[in-house]
Amino acid sequence: MHGLIGRAIQNFVHDTYGPETWLQIVGVAAVPMTEFEPLKIYSDDVADKVLDAVALCLERPREEILEDMGLYLVAHPNCATVRRLLRFGGDTFLHFLHSLNELPDRVRLAVSDLDLPELDLREHYAGNLTLTVFDGPHGFGHVLVGLLRAMADDFGALVMLEHMGRNQSAETLQVQLLEVDYAQGRAFQFAGDGTAP
Repeated sequence: MHGLIGRAIQNFVHDTYGPETWLQIVGVAAVPMTEFEPLKIYSDDVADKVLDAVALCLERPREEILEDMGLYLVAHPNCATVRRLLRFGGDTFLHFLHSLNELPDRVRLAVSDLDLPELDLREHYAGNLTLTVFDGPHGFGHVLVGLLRAMADDFGALVMLEHMGRNQSAETLQVQLLEVDYAQGRAFQFAGDGTAP
């Protein structure tokens, strides 16, 4: 597991539930650190232990926590860089969805040793799509559900999202785009002026 993933979990808990909760979670997880170093590589079981401890300490299902984490990665002010990277996928939510197949390559341009799972978006008919996540860490699809919800809000689109489950090494999400211009989206400029993320 890349340290940036661990740091994302840490920042989500810290910013949402406070530093004391994070220290409690680290203690329950019995991992040999209190902070993740962004450029270090950790064994995959460290993330599992920490996420299990988050679910235990917060008394919430792991899937819900992962969805909240996806929302956090787009909507929280401390994650403006992630939001900016995602917004470069297009000027509408539908364009953004169609850019998801290239997301792992775009992420590697920013962080060369951070490998995201392969994503495959299929549009079956207008507004009805499926997104398949191949060979990702267990639960990565739930992070994507939260992330896509936040991005839909960011673009002002109305969508229905459903995690359809995991089949062997793939997770499938169903996306129904009900209205492209449902509400006013958040302000965003492709050429940053230094005032807004």
